[in-house]
Parts: sequence; structure tokens; C-alpha cells
Amino acid sequence: MSELTHLTLAEARDRLVKGETSAVELTRAHIAQVEAKRHLNAFITETPERALAEAEASDARRRQGTAGAMDGLPIGVKDLFCTEGVRTTAASKILDGFVPPYESTVSGNLKKAGAISLGKLNLDEFAMGSSNKTSAFGPAINPWTRRSDPAAKLVPGGSSGGSAAAVAARMVLGATGTDTGGSIRQPAAFCGITGIKPTYGRCSRYGIVAFASSLDQAGPMARTVRDCAIMLGAMAGFDPKDSTSVNLKVPDFEAALTGDIRGLKVGIPREYRPDGLSAEISDVWEKGIAWLKDAGAEPVEINLPHTKYALPTYYIVAPAEASSNLARYDGLRFGQRVPGKSLDEMYAKSRAAGFGPEVRRRILIGTYVLSAGYYDAYYAKAQKVRRLIAEDFRKAFETVDVILTPTAPSPAFGLNENTDDPVTMWLNDVFTIPTSLAGLPGLSLPAGLSSDGLPLGLQLIGRPFDEETVFKVAGVMESAAGFDLSPEGV
Repeated sequence: MSELTHLTLAEARDRLVKGETSAVELTRAHIAQVEAKRHLNAFITETPERALAEAEASDARRRQGTAGAMDGLPIGVKDLFCTEGVRTTAASKILDGFVPPYESTVSGNLKKAGAISLGKLNLDEFAMGSSNKTSAFGPAINPWTRRSDPAAKLVPGGSSGGSAAAVAARMVLGATGTDTGGSIRQPAAFCGITGIKPTYGRCSRYGIVAFASSLDQAGPMARTVRDCAIMLGAMAGFDPKDSTSVNLKVPDFEAALTGDIRGLKVGIPREYRPDGLSAEISDVWEKGIAWLKDAGAEPVEINLPHTKYALPTYYIVAPAEASSNLARYDGLRFGQRVPGKSLDEMYAKSRAAGFGPEVRRRILIGTYVLSAGYYDAYYAKAQKVRRLIAEDFRKAFETVDVILTPTAPSPAFGLNENTDDPVTMWLNDVFTIPTSLAGLPGLSLPAGLSSDGLPLGLQLIGRPFDEETVFKVAGVMESAAGFDLSPEGV
């Protein structure tokens, strides 16, 4: 059974097509792995009975010749996606007991493609965090450990930490994530897997619990570039229920993995080499550049001059949108309610009890920057700087086809490290936030190990709606790396 959990999503798909295994066998093997790895706290809600019923239906479809693109493949769904009939929490007490009567478009698309959900995955509360420590259900744990201190528990990154941990620990073949400022890419780097934030508008936001509406974007997390390409093809598509969804045909992302990148120009931004950048991160970046040169691509140094303003810009724009989006959680209509002597008191008590410290911090920041007298000084100015950041990328893509950077400034840190100062935690997204502000596709893939044996990731950034080139270049880099990262004991 355990051999089935070590297949990639593409390998498992091919075995199902050839009749070498069944969806039920594959699902049972992954359910057993979920049970064996519960100590990682990757799942908030497990749905094994529902998964086995879906697997039996999948095997029936395959016998009838009507199987979909992901039929019979066990996945996990980040608990930010509303799932009809299955508890959805956003990892927050404020949504205690909420069972949606409808399905998010992305999870619905995966169901239509035949994917089998094993349950809902852990995350930072309302996707606010870079460590998965802000979850009301406790932190997910990274399956990787340091060579120098194997007993120390490490974070899987955030906010899609449960998704990354579940994929890395072989509990699922793939998982959905959401990325607002790096929440797919940073945990992918920390856990030694691949994850892509597609272009804003490529995947529908309908049915995803909102954090920052102009930034949130769903994407796949899996072990390989090919797996992510297969999964994104099933997730993406125009949705009239989402006003930000773009009406474009979904390409065959898997077909883009030709292995030929000769003549492509790869931008290397000098602004992504800040003072104090870790030598290990710099070395793995140089290694990635060398792989691309050997494959016939041309590295080109570029300027993204407004990069240094990206982090403060993001932490004005995102909290402002969060304060507006989270106003709907008042204890009146759904979720947790704390009684009060008046309606206002009930609101205040319900929100105080339901929201964790990081969510409250961001609501307060967002409300402040939107308040009278401060809107123009902070929020309006941040939106202008955001346009300048996007313009930097537009100019860069006049001369290059893709951009290569580190994904995160460090490998995974300890569960009890980097927690005293919230700004230190926010710095984990310093390399991913500019891409999000510009709405561009960004993919993280594993590129090496630190001296302590932890995964290090590199990020590829593409033109709007040019995920195909990003996948093509990532596939070449993955082949050049020549290894399949696997945590010890998995």
C-alpha cells in the first residue's frame, strides 16, 4: 500500500489509465498515510468515508469510459474553500460549525474532473500568516527536520501550510492552496514541493473565504511541475459568478513541458539581492541560473526599482481589504456567537472571541489606513505604488521571457522561532509579494538543500496569463536538479 503513496500525481494517473491500480486502492493507501501522519496536524477535517464512496464512483466511471482528467486521484482541499456539506472553518473560531450549502468553483471543478478529496487542510487563520501558527486548530508541522536538531519541530510555512505538509508527507497527491502574498510559494519552498500562484483571474475566487480580494488567487501544490500543470488545468476556467475571473481558454499546461527553452531570456533582478542575503540562498540561485544557461537560455540582469516598497505597500493594501471582508463575521448570521446585552456588545464579544491575535492585528491596521484623514496618506498612496511595481514588471517583460528569484529568504524555521515580532514574520514574503501585487503568475520549485538538510526553493515569475512558459522553464530546472526531495521517514 505505501508504495502507492510515493507515486507522483502523473504516475498515479497513468497507472489508473492502464488499469494497474484502482481509485479505491489508491484512496485507501492515502487514507492510511493520513492516519499515520496525524501528528503533523495537516488536516482540520478528514472525510475518509466520503472519499471511499467517491473512489468507488470513479472506478465505475473508468469502467464506463467516462473518466475525467483527474479521476481517482486523492487530493486535499485547503480549508478556505467552501465545500458543500463539509465543515469549512478558515482555521478560525469565528466560523465554528459552519457547513456551506454550496461548493467553491475551484473545488467543484476538481470534483467534476474526478479528483477525490480526503478532507480539509490546515492553514493560518483566514490565510493571514507565514507559518501556519495562527490557526485556531494548532499549527501544522513540517515533515522535514534539521540534521543538527532532528527533535525540533519546524513550520511548514503559511498560509497554505497544511497543504504543503500533506503533499510533502505523501498524504495526498496534490492539494489546493491560495496565495495572497506568497501563501502557496513560501510553504512550497519550506516543504520541498512545487506550487504555483497563477495569474490573478485565472482561477475563480467564488466560494473561497476572502482575505484580500484584489490579491487572493487559488493554485495547485504538488510534488512535481507536471503534477501542478495537470492540477491547474482542472482548477482553472472562466466563472461568471466571479467578476474578476478572466474569460480565456485554459491552455494544456502539461503540453507546455517540452524541455526546450533555447533562446529564452531569463531576468535576474538585482533588487532581489538585499544586504545580508543568506549565502545558501544566493548559492542555490546561482545554481538555478547555471541550469538555465546550460539548457540554452540567456540570463539577463534587470531592474525592478520599486521592489523595496512592495512589503509596506502589501501590508497596507491587504489589511485594508481584510478589514472590509471580515466585517461580515459578526456572530449574527453564521459561525460562533457570544451573547451580549445589546447588539453592539454581541458583535464585539463574538469578534473578540472568534478572531485570533494576527487577524485582529490586520483588521485594526486595515481599519486605520481606511479611516478618515488617513485614507489618502496610506491606502491611496499604497495603490499608486502598487501600480509602479506592476509597471516595473511590465517593462522588464519587454526584454525577458521569465524572471528567476529566490522564493524565501531562509529555509523553514522552528515552531518557536521568529514569533516575537510580527514584522519579522512578514519578511518571509519579501520575495513573493511583488509578484502578487502585480497579479503575475509565480511558481516555486525545490532547487537544493541547506547545510542543515532543509529544502530551498527558487521562484519563476511570468507574464500575465503565460503560465505555459513558467511551466516550461520550471520543467527544465526540475530535470536539471535531478532529485526528488523526500523528508526522512516518509
